[in-house]
Amino acid sequence: MFENEFLEAASRVHPVTPFVFYIPIITGLMVWALYRGITSWGMSALGLLTGAITWQVMEYLIHRFFFHWEGSGPITRRIHEIVHGYHHKYPDDGMRLVMPLGASIPLALVIAGILWLVGAPSFTVPYFCGIVAAYLAYDFIHYSVHHHKPRTQWGKTLRAHHMAHHFAVPDKNFGISHRWIDALAGTLKRRPTSEG
Repeated sequence: MFENEFLEAASRVHPVTPFVFYIPIITGLMVWALYRGITSWGMSALGLLTGAITWQVMEYLIHRFFFHWEGSGPITRRIHEIVHGYHHKYPDDGMRLVMPLGASIPLALVIAGILWLVGAPSFTVPYFCGIVAAYLAYDFIHYSVHHHKPRTQWGKTLRAHHMAHHFAVPDKNFGISHRWIDALAGTLKRRPTSEG
């Protein structure tokens, strides 16, 4: 994908990397916040749930409006190629199915910085952890729909949803860990069903 060896290496990531990096961070944050009395169990549940929903909205918006924005010139098309176009050309490249740390860490730092400025750590600490946990679920689901045969109906539905995005309707089905925002936004492409 890159002529530069460093950029090529940085764009490839083993699928367990985000989990090894982020799980200790969010676990440590939640344990610290609960132990120090910064948050409560109830506020933690609310923050984690709200954070997970926030990630799903972010996932949809990033995928639809950033990953699929091609612009009109050679520079913007090259950016698209690097950010997401390669994945559509080579969807089975197992080393490019989760977000590299070079992309996820800056995003996490921006979110953490904004939440730090907001204050209210009783809510914002679990909220941040919920965003990151849902991001990890997204990475896991994205890797799984490309590399594993689903065993549950839910897994089969998400795989069909995402494979339709790749191979039939690239302007639909932007949710990866969910389908509900596609349904709300009118970008859900369902398989035709036969009546009988």
